[in-house]
Amino acid sequence: MGLFGNQFSDVVEWDEFREDMIFWKWHNDEIKKGSRLIIRPGQDAIFINNGKIEGIFEDDGDYDIESEIVPFLSTLKGFRFGFNSGMRVEVLFVNTKEFTVRWGTQNPINIPAPQLPGGMPIRANGTFQFKVNDFTALIDKIAGIRDSYLVDDVKIRITAILDQLLMKWITKEGKDMFNLQANAHEIGKGISDDLNMELMDDGMKITGFQVMSFNYPKEIQDMINKNASHGMVGDVSKYQQISVADAMAKGNSSGSGSAADMASMMVGMNIAKDMMDTMKESKSGGGQTAGGDSAQGPNFCPNCGQKNEGAKFCPNCGQKLA
Repeated sequence: MGLFGNQFSDVVEWDEFREDMIFWKWHNDEIKKGSRLIIRPGQDAIFINNGKIEGIFEDDGDYDIESEIVPFLSTLKGFRFGFNSGMRVEVLFVNTKEFTVRWGTQNPINIPAPQLPGGMPIRANGTFQFKVNDFTALIDKIAGIRDSYLVDDVKIRITAILDQLLMKWITKEGKDMFNLQANAHEIGKGISDDLNMELMDDGMKITGFQVMSFNYPKEIQDMINKNASHGMVGDVSKYQQISVADAMAKGNSSGSGSAADMASMMVGMNIAKDMMDTMKESKSGGGQTAGGDSAQGPNFCPNCGQKNEGAKFCPNCGQKLA
């Protein structure tokens, strides 16, 4: 942290930078003559005197405090370092990046539902993003009394009120209680607006809130899946036709399986029906053609079942047909 004795210059820096830390305060008895300020990428440095902001420095780099920083401080522009005197200020380093936090309900939330007197128990999970956007509010409400602040501190505060916000916006925007994911964007937008109102006084802003999934009790989820499958079927007869076609395809590829056997049986029954219809037509229509030739062959070969288009010999097995 760059702490030196009273007769030596200081290096004012945040060298133990943590990705989950929102701010960290450097404070010593005083900053000595010849001290330097180091600002790393993703950091802003705020000089504070008696609880008030003296200057904000955003560009990363290595600065001489006496010549490059003091001239820009609001009320300390005329400050001059003496041999034994130093400047009494605090330096607040702020992490400027956008933080992403995962959240999830610890216990089911009972959402009011007309069909369920006790409500529907639902769990949810997702992510939210936030960043510091008001240094003055941050110092007044948090940094004035704390030396550091972590992402977990914000997460604890958010999750403390998240259940009631989920209940509020699910009830308001959840058009279909059994398909809340369809309105997840609207639900998340409402929660984001409310969380912004909660955090703005602390100098932070919610930049996004997402509901990744809603989780129902197993019995209700099974019912939802069943209803969805029925809805996908729609035309039952068409579904049966598709099932037979799939079964035939599987039978051709694997050569086994009850579904393939059923499909083959149905095809055989259809062939037998066509053959019976043909025999009936032959009996009722006579055995000779108009020109006196011998009777036309059957529509199907009695040996192999191949369909016949009027030929006298089966094109498949050679069986004489007429």
